[in-house]
Amino acid sequence: MTLQILGEFLGTFILVLLGNGVVAANVLGKTKSENAGWVTIAIGWGLAVAVAVWVVGFFSPAYLNPALVIGFLVLGKIKIGLAFAFIVAEFLGAMLGAVAVWLHYYPHWEETKDSSLILASFATAPAIRYSWSNFLGEAFDGALLMILIMAMGHYRLEGGFGPIIVGFLIMAVGFSLGPTTGYAMNPARDLGPRIMHALLPIKNKGTSGWGYAWIPATGSIVGAVIAGLLYQWMLTLH
Repeated sequence: MTLQILGEFLGTFILVLLGNGVVAANVLGKTKSENAGWVTIAIGWGLAVAVAVWVVGFFSPAYLNPALVIGFLVLGKIKIGLAFAFIVAEFLGAMLGAVAVWLHYYPHWEETKDSSLILASFATAPAIRYSWSNFLGEAFDGALLMILIMAMGHYRLEGGFGPIIVGFLIMAVGFSLGPTTGYAMNPARDLGPRIMHALLPIKNKGTSGWGYAWIPATGSIVGAVIAGLLYQWMLTLH
């Protein structure tokens, strides 16, 4: 069990390091890929998730996402104690990953004057602030991820192929649904780095967007739970 918990920690650390890293590379001042664009971010996030799952998937469930953990807890697939340990590990991994991004891009924060771009390197923000629509978008994202993970259990996949499929989903969501909210899809990925944004000494960082934080923190959970229950019900009809 300890190894599984460490896997959730390490996997989420890698996910945030590479995922938030590609955002930082695009939006921070004087990087070699500044202004590379949304396509780069969507592909980078897909690869980040795939790599993270690859690294820890052979000794951990590789949920790397409290929304999935809570979804499977509701479905009775995880015991509550282990679920709690996974969620804590995922948040700690996400927070440490954000610190690693901050250290890696250390001289570039001072070269960035726009506080919204600095926050984007840590957490998500909507293109247009419209709470119910933003929440629905995050719920859709969480639902799609939950359904994919459940569906994968019904196929005989070659070893190591699963992470590729998950990475493709992250890219697909990034291209199709992600441009409205930044597609957090993961409470730990958004809230953990947002906490570090508030704590780290970064020039020009502005506020941490706490008025919006509840949406990525809860939307994906609601989507994952509802989708999990509906999908499990559909499987009983099969």
